[in-house]
Amino acid sequence: MSVDLMTVKRVAKLARLALTEDEAQRMTGELNGILGFVEQLSEVDVSGVQPMTSVTPMAMKKRVDMVTDGDIPDRIVANAPLADNHFFQVPKVVE
Repeated sequence: MSVDLMTVKRVAKLARLALTEDEAQRMTGELNGILGFVEQLSEVDVSGVQPMTSVTPMAMKKRVDMVTDGDIPDRIVANAPLADNHFFQVPKVVE
């Protein structure tokens, strides 16, 4: 895949970048270089490689997914001007 001058100008416009003609020409070459590198990466055989989150082996830290009330409802509403049965009370706004 290669990028032409019109594509660079269109992307620059969408990104709200003001490029001169010389900058657009230079950007065309740079983007083509980047895309060439990405195409080289797609040639690498990674069929036997496990996905990883780090270069050092580590296990994903997981917690038990359970719903709780936080066990601190009194502390949560402690600074509320009005509270009732662990719920915030607000004045009625719509009549």
